[in-house]
Amino acid sequence: MPADERPRPTRRSVVRDSIGVGVATGAYGVSFGAISVASGLSVLQTCALSLLVFTGASQFALVGVVASGGNPITGAVSALLLGSRNTLYGLRLAPLLGFTGWRRATAAHLIIDESTAMSVVQPDPELARVGFLVTGGSVFVLWNAATFAGAVGGEALGDPRAYGLDAAVGAAFLGLLWPRLSGRTERLAALFAALLALGLVPLTTPGVPVLAAGLVAVALGLRWRRS
Repeated sequence: MPADERPRPTRRSVVRDSIGVGVATGAYGVSFGAISVASGLSVLQTCALSLLVFTGASQFALVGVVASGGNPITGAVSALLLGSRNTLYGLRLAPLLGFTGWRRATAAHLIIDESTAMSVVQPDPELARVGFLVTGGSVFVLWNAATFAGAVGGEALGDPRAYGLDAAVGAAFLGLLWPRLSGRTERLAALFAALLALGLVPLTTPGVPVLAAGLVAVALGLRWRRS
């Protein structure tokens, strides 16, 4: 059906779809909570990450470096690199949403993949704001609640190696990455970054391969997109 013949979404349908996205995404916070505690962070530190950082890929990157014995600063740099894409989202959303003052500052914390996607597909600014706020708000609330539940449950399990949870960080991060490898450019960038990381593992301290791979992936992606 052509785009101009599709039924116009209503406020109610946008809210319904946004809450659905929020529930599906927020529930995954259970996994982060359990993995973070298994990596050596406390329940308080785990919950603070979800509350203050609030971007899943960056959070998994940080706990992945910590779990492998790397320097937390290296993990923080890796997380910051991954989270930098939210800045680009903000440039696109600012004129669309039209928030100013404290509303803009508050909304900035809700800029994630899901809230961006649910806002940019709407036909007008009013529905874009509804999609952004309901999606971002529901993900934030449920992600933090699920993080706490996962962290408490993970702490109760004890030593994660007894259950094979020490491999969960890599598996969870791969699960986040895989759906994004939809094009030739993304796949080639991921391949080169993975090869570099594997080559650096025996030569550098934990955390450095992840950071180097992230820098290479971003550089290649930007270069290919320009060309």
